[in-house]
Amino acid sequence: MKKIILASQSQTRQTLLRNASVSFEAVNARIDEEALKQSLRAANLAPRDMVDQLAEAKAAKIARKFPEAVVLGCDQILEFEGHISSKPQNRDQARDQLIRLRGGSHKLLSAVVIYDECEPIWRHVGVVRLHMATFTDTYLDDYLSRNWPAIQSSVGGYMLESEGIRLFSRIEGSYFDVLGFPLIEVLNYLSLRGFIDR
Repeated sequence: MKKIILASQSQTRQTLLRNASVSFEAVNARIDEEALKQSLRAANLAPRDMVDQLAEAKAAKIARKFPEAVVLGCDQILEFEGHISSKPQNRDQARDQLIRLRGGSHKLLSAVVIYDECEPIWRHVGVVRLHMATFTDTYLDDYLSRNWPAIQSSVGGYMLESEGIRLFSRIEGSYFDVLGFPLIEVLNYLSLRGFIDR
């Protein structure tokens, strides 16, 4: 079996793979995501293409260091009314973002690009639409007090696997895509190629 490397330090992605009994190593790709995002925005890339390119950049960087390994590069972006949001840098940014999203719907796009022998061999972008409830300012402030800084690692300023689920009225799509890792599709492909047993 080839070594599998997850080009991500995301604890959520690591936990999902670990819970699926996949043997892997996590290596941080350390790319300048904000600079790359600015470049992709300047090129007027669609959100789907942007998240795919971000995931590929991470996979490609790690694949050059470990050419014998199967490398999984991942990324997730939030699209709301044609704009792309980044992870909140502070609590005020998280509050402003959640107020903008309140009562409306937005999309999360989660991409995975798999490299083998320094070449991209598979890619997938999962899309989920989330409908946010009309929560009060008081609840929002209490929510942030209880959950900051944990939610700083979430592009939306919420974590559905914890109290963040209370901010939503409806979700259309895969729970794993919300978590930023289309796990079922990844496992199916790894199994099909013989990289994991089934």
